[in-house]
Amino acid sequence: MTKVLFIGYPKCSTCKKAYQALQDLGVDCTYRDITKENPTEEEITSWVNRGVPLAKLFNSSGQLYRQMNGKERRKTDSQEQLIAWLASDGMLVKRPIVISDDQIIVGNKLSEYKSLLK
Repeated sequence: MTKVLFIGYPKCSTCKKAYQALQDLGVDCTYRDITKENPTEEEITSWVNRGVPLAKLFNSSGQLYRQMNGKERRKTDSQEQLIAWLASDGMLVKRPIVISDDQIIVGNKLSEYKSLLK
């Protein structure tokens, strides 16, 4: 089984549940705190290039997203500007993000986590 990267926010109950679910499945993963190490523009671009829709990466229910008028920005900014904005603060990014060699799972998706066992 390949190494898996888990990007989450330690205070987030959804992230806690997702990480525990991965542990319960026996998935070997490294935890990365999104507030201490934001995803970079290069990482986000690679996720988009691997098929993750850019819109799926936004934490649209987060306070920072709403304060910064995210809904409007997503209508007017270019893809490059949106990626740079996401990379500017980890709290703008939907979490958790689970990354393996062959897939990227955004959100707490137990059914998709099971596919990491293959």
